[in-house]
Amino acid sequence: MSKFYDQEAVLLRILKDKLDPELYEYAVQELETFYDKCYEEFDPRAVHTDREGQPKLIKYNRFGDDVSEIWVNEGYQKTVEDTYNAGIVGYVHKPIPELGRKGNYLYSYAQGYLLSQVEPGFYCPVTLTMAVAYLIDHFADDHLRETFLPHVLSTGEVELYEGATFLTERQGGSDVGANEVKAVQDGDGYRLFGEKYFASNAGQCGVAAVLARIEGSEPGTKGLSLFLVPWRKEDGSINDIQVRRLKDKLGVRAVPSAEIVFEGSRAYLVGDPKKGFYYMMEALNLSRVCNAIASVGIMKRALKEAHEYAGWREAFGNKIIQYPMVKETLTNLQARYEIQLSALYELIEMFDQVMNDRDRVTDEQVAMNRLLIALLKARTADEAIDFSHEAIEMHGGNGYIEDFVTPRLLRDAQVLTVWEGTANILGLEVLRLIKKYQVHELFFKKIHQMLDGSTMDQTWLQPIQKKMKKLQTALQYLQDQDEDAQTYHAKRLANMMTDIYLAAHAIERAETERDETIAKLMIDHLFGDYGLDEDMLPVKKFAEIMKPESKSFVNS
Repeated sequence: MSKFYDQEAVLLRILKDKLDPELYEYAVQELETFYDKCYEEFDPRAVHTDREGQPKLIKYNRFGDDVSEIWVNEGYQKTVEDTYNAGIVGYVHKPIPELGRKGNYLYSYAQGYLLSQVEPGFYCPVTLTMAVAYLIDHFADDHLRETFLPHVLSTGEVELYEGATFLTERQGGSDVGANEVKAVQDGDGYRLFGEKYFASNAGQCGVAAVLARIEGSEPGTKGLSLFLVPWRKEDGSINDIQVRRLKDKLGVRAVPSAEIVFEGSRAYLVGDPKKGFYYMMEALNLSRVCNAIASVGIMKRALKEAHEYAGWREAFGNKIIQYPMVKETLTNLQARYEIQLSALYELIEMFDQVMNDRDRVTDEQVAMNRLLIALLKARTADEAIDFSHEAIEMHGGNGYIEDFVTPRLLRDAQVLTVWEGTANILGLEVLRLIKKYQVHELFFKKIHQMLDGSTMDQTWLQPIQKKMKKLQTALQYLQDQDEDAQTYHAKRLANMMTDIYLAAHAIERAETERDETIAKLMIDHLFGDYGLDEDMLPVKKFAEIMKPESKSFVNS
């Protein structure tokens, strides 16, 4: 059996449950090939890109002209080609040739999860391309769709246009309503003027989705329109875009992030000019799921590295994997990883329906989709950092040395708490959903459904029930408080809801004795008092927990 089946038994169990047999069989074969390519080819390229081969801005040509070209190394270019040709973006929107039907987000996010184990930096451009593909496919007119979509969805048959979404301006940041980039009508299109302060995938994208304000539009987010901006003109020259500089980032160095200035750049309006912010927020939800996928990918790689190192390293006469505290660390990481990957896929299943079947989904489904995106994006981002930290500590001094992957995991993980909304911003999203949709009532209903019929001992349900009562008390108290008090507590509410949801999911998914042990470990992690642990489950169940059953998922 290949490493893929051994390492990704948890993913395969999830996919077998959620994909129809035809797509599952196809997906497993393709994912095995992609997994091998990730570890055998993408991973060493990622090391080179991070250390010696980072993107570079070529500001001027030999004649002194501003050309604002961005160089990336050949290995990175090959990873780009291999990944898009595997259909990570394309097959969400167009048929898979072997099947004569489209894939879905469940399959695409499985590819993204594997990619993020070795190159989470490049998964950022993939995310941006997925977002642009969604915006074009759902909101652009026929002409724009015919012009750009085949290139954005390319799997090798036409020139690839990677995507980008340019929102951030220096005076705005998360306050998108303060954006100032101006759109001036010019014939059947527009010209953009102004600066974007954090433009990721600059120079590599073929087309960017950009928020700008048409002259005379009202202030705030309601006055923002969405535009498609090609990076180049038909003659191959840059579309009147100046790259001021590349950002010198802590991590995810594979992706060129730049300060750019539009100097009359040709742009094309997408959809209703008054709905630009709404369109972009739809794409942002997609990007937030990608962010969570990248986080879980890093979690998995950190766990993998820690486990393998513990099995290799000898200290005081034994492999360190034989020591109880090491077993406890690894077992708890495995439980947390499994539950969060599984919970994320429950969300993705709902997300896929919401994104592709808008006419049939209810307001309740939309609200729960947004809630779970906010909760899981925030939590998995924090967990990616914590897992990376634990992997470094497991390695000791070696974990701090750049010859090992662990420092890069920590550096790459850190940005995931910032990209697509910080925990504060996501807490405010939860508060908005409570006020607009009474999403807390839907949440409590969902938790009760998840726990109904559980055969686990009541001892393990009590911490969840206790936390739910605490959440209800907090919500009742805040109902009559002023806005400052409500926003002050927004992140606390979100964290309580996340703890409850993950614990309930751990119980709901428990089908085997091993699953029940995983649930107990997760509940203890979330709600334990960290006193004496007389049961020592992480030690007693170590071998069972660290070897998920994979044989039943080899064939459909």
